[in-house]
Amino acid sequence: MGIVMSVRFYVVGQIDATGSGSPHHEELRELGASKFPLFRDLGLDGVRDVFCRWLGARLESLGLGEDWAATLEFFPEACVHVLYYYYGDEFGDVEGELRFLFSGGRVYWIPGEDLATFISIALGFAEERVKGVEPSDWGFTGKSELMVKILEERKEPFRLLKAGDADALRDFLGAEVSKSGSLWRIKREVFPRVSVELMYDEDAGRLDASYSGENASKVGRYRLELLATLTINHAIRYIAVKNQGKTTLPHICYKMFSRMFTKEKGWSHREAP
Repeated sequence: MGIVMSVRFYVVGQIDATGSGSPHHEELRELGASKFPLFRDLGLDGVRDVFCRWLGARLESLGLGEDWAATLEFFPEACVHVLYYYYGDEFGDVEGELRFLFSGGRVYWIPGEDLATFISIALGFAEERVKGVEPSDWGFTGKSELMVKILEERKEPFRLLKAGDADALRDFLGAEVSKSGSLWRIKREVFPRVSVELMYDEDAGRLDASYSGENASKVGRYRLELLATLTINHAIRYIAVKNQGKTTLPHICYKMFSRMFTKEKGWSHREAP
């Protein structure tokens, strides 16, 4: 495992700008407690297989006293770290724990809700792969009502995209980005052989999403829709930062950022400045 040096790590309470009172702090604490036995029983080779093979993570030493740590790139300059600690009988009833840290120049742009959702997706997928369980919802055809609503309410910011944004948006999302006529295509491999593709038709003002890849069926429709939503949210962050101060942004743009970021910018959280 490689060693990470001189990296600034955040906890979710810092990003939420609420400290340990963050609801996402408690959500992640409970998630870590529920998944700890799974990884305790796997052993390091099993951990390496599930994190590297299925999630595309890398195992490395963060130098924080952990037994092992896995790093997932959520987006470029936005990494999620899963740290495993085994205490045995050292702390009484607490046999060990999973902790979650975040790093990267843009990770604090992302609200705790999105960070916690991504971790929940990743660990849920990992658990199913370890247990050999297939998701029950892959046979569902079409989109959920929630996904239809999300695509409708988040399409407006995409009208601000210009042809010259393709390269910068590609780098921001870690995705393939192309524009042909009025149609934008944004395709991102979220896990190995699991891709989410967003399509935005400028003429029709329509935003859509699709999924592909050999392992997509193993992720399940519900999680794929969440991954598409997280990708939409991050694309809107690019659009908002690029266009803020140049034009009136759709109000939803300001809902895409963490409280830490909006405080830095002097924006009223989740409200247009």
